Amino acid sequence: MTEPDPTTSYEDAAARLEAIIRRLDGGEAGLRETLDLCREGKLLVERCAAELEAVGESLQELRLDELVARLERGPSQPGAATP
Repeated sequence: MTEPDPTTSYEDAAARLEAIIRRLDGGEAGLRETLDLCREGKLLVERCAAELEAVGESLQELRLDELVARLERGPSQPGAATP
């Protein structure tokens, strides 16, 4: 079984997952290979999920920072564009 490299990008991990799914869907993998692919796939899914969660948290922090900045600026001026 191949352990995912912790430095692997999200895109590379997702591409490897697609390759694993194609191999499993092909029905040509033996029992041992199927088990190894499933284990590797599980680790890749966990890696991708963690990356998505981290990005989501970063986006949330950006939105909070933006909200705080808008609140600190005070009420919008008449005629000013609001997002």
